[in-house]
This record gives sequence, structure tokens and C-alpha cells, in this order.
Amino acid sequence: MKLTVFGATGRTGLQVIEQGLAAGHHVRAVVRDATGLAPDRAGLDVVVADVMDPATIVDAVTGSDAVISTIGTRAGRKPTTVCADTSRSIVDAMHRAGTRRLVVVSGTGPFDEGEGPGMRYVVKPLGRRFLKHVFADFVAMEDIVRASGLDWTIVRPPSLTDKPFTGHYRTRRDLNLRRNFAVSRADVAHLILAVSGDSDTHGHAIYIAS
Repeated sequence: MKLTVFGATGRTGLQVIEQGLAAGHHVRAVVRDATGLAPDRAGLDVVVADVMDPATIVDAVTGSDAVISTIGTRAGRKPTTVCADTSRSIVDAMHRAGTRRLVVVSGTGPFDEGEGPGMRYVVKPLGRRFLKHVFADFVAMEDIVRASGLDWTIVRPPSLTDKPFTGHYRTRRDLNLRRNFAVSRADVAHLILAVSGDSDTHGHAIYIAS
């Protein structure tokens, strides 16, 4: 597949690139600063562009079989709209380019569906209290993606770790997994690549956990 990756120099984005190249995909990595990636690798194109400006990323998404966004905030507990703003821009650019397939990374935090009572009434409310701005940004982003008219899939991991790739993880469609405490970025990247070419996941949120 021909893939366009936003958030390419983040820890999840780097995993998507490494695994995508290893699987033989052609990867177009969109970055603000090209020094974060080696541009001379076979199968990798590094594009310097401002994701917040749809006009500058139309070429980057043109002709892609799937556009992937692993963009997340680094604002901690501060107010943030980075996920919503970048998704709005990416959707705009994809419509201009005529590109249909979009995969975005969100999170489990704001969502209760399928949870056990401990997570639903104790853990999740505490998380929403301390990360309310991040979670609100996830919800706003998902609203934009769902209303986009594109062939979208949302990937919802819990807490992300830098543990090695295992390939042994659990997934569930549109409902939380029980004991969904953490998962490695490498395993999330593996799922992202798997769903990117899977039309059966169009219009669904896929939960993942170790």
C-alpha cells in the first residue's frame, strides 16, 4: 500500500513507519522538521509541511491508499485542541485530493462502552478529572472524523508503553476491552497497518489492549 503518515516522528508514528517499510509498503512521512527522519531509505518519502494548513498537505495525501494520523498532544493537563485541529485539516486535504481511507489514533479514556464497574465508576472518572482537556480533544477529533464522509477507522488504545512488539494483543470493535490498562506502541502500529487495508473496519472504533 501507499501510506501517508502524520505524527511520523512521534513514538507511535515511528513504529508505523518501521513496520510499514518492513512489510513492503511505500510510506510518505509528513513532518515539520526533516531532520527527524533519514530521507534516503528505500520506500520512504519525507515531506516537510504544516499539517495545520490543508493546502500544504494536499499533495502529501494525494494517491495514498490510506492516510494515518498518530498525532497526539504533549500538553499534559493543559488545554489542547491539537488532535481536533489536525484532523480537521487532514480531512479537508483528503477531500481536496479525493483520497478516501483515514485511520486515526484516539484513546479509551473518554469512553465507557463495555467497561466493568471498576473502570467505569472509579478509574475512568479519575482519569477524566486529571486529563479532561486531552480527553475532550479526543472526543472532538472523533466527531470530526465521524462526520467526514470518509472511509474512517478509529484506533483506541489505553496507556501506551515502549515495550517491544509482541503481535499478541486483544481487539474489540466499538466496545471497551476488559483489563485494558496498557499496550505497546509497537503493537498499536501493527494494528494500524492491519486495519488500513481492511474495509471491514470502515466506520468503526477498534479497541486494543495487551
